[in-house]
Amino acid sequence: MGTTVNSRRAIELKTLEISEGEFRELQQELLDDCKMLDIEITEEQASLCLKHLLYVNQVNKYMNLTRIKDIHEALVLHIVDSLALAKDLPIEPERFLDMGTGAGFPGIPFAIMTGSEGVLLDSVGKKIDAVNTFIGALGLEGIEGIHDRCESFATKQKGAFDIVFARAVGQMPMIIEYGTPFLEDDGYLVVAKANPSSDEVKSSEMTADICGLELVGKDEFDLPFELGHRTVFLFQKVSSPRVRLPRAVGLAKRQPLG
Repeated sequence: MGTTVNSRRAIELKTLEISEGEFRELQQELLDDCKMLDIEITEEQASLCLKHLLYVNQVNKYMNLTRIKDIHEALVLHIVDSLALAKDLPIEPERFLDMGTGAGFPGIPFAIMTGSEGVLLDSVGKKIDAVNTFIGALGLEGIEGIHDRCESFATKQKGAFDIVFARAVGQMPMIIEYGTPFLEDDGYLVVAKANPSSDEVKSSEMTADICGLELVGKDEFDLPFELGHRTVFLFQKVSSPRVRLPRAVGLAKRQPLG
């Protein structure tokens, strides 16, 4: 895939300690949860997504990957929330980037659902070690976890992606600045937020204008079982940025463009 930074060490995974009956019940629960948001996935895709989540829970016992411990809530807050980002995308992505992937969300579920190639990026090395272990255990091809910062990775991968995802990784102006250099011309940045303030949205629109992006779509929905509200913003790269990107490490957070 043209990237060079990879997992430093594999995380040992144990055999999943769950009966076939329990697995099937959770698989069906996931399918039902997806149906509530009109997300179409196959039983095989649901099985892979569930295995990923169970591996995350296994590793989470000794490595801080997620604060969500309840498996039923995690089905919604990790898998369904990730898959919802794939709804109504204007293109079929050829290569995507998941900025701040954490335990592999939304990147792994998205790759399972779409078959797209992609990179799952995070600045925390141990998380990427885990992500690459999950990818290998699930037998997924075409995706890999990369340990790097957005600013430095953008210098190596300018214009390399047609879709960039950012889910729960910071304020929108910072996300927009981080994501812009990765986008090919006419590429899309998908930003998922819970309840962004009007000030954050206004700042993001100012930043988008500076970065050459335009807000072309917005979707709002509630997750099943009252587990939260989501607003998904869709930005498209329509022109060249008016500033040189990426800026130096830390500037997007300390001195936002918007």
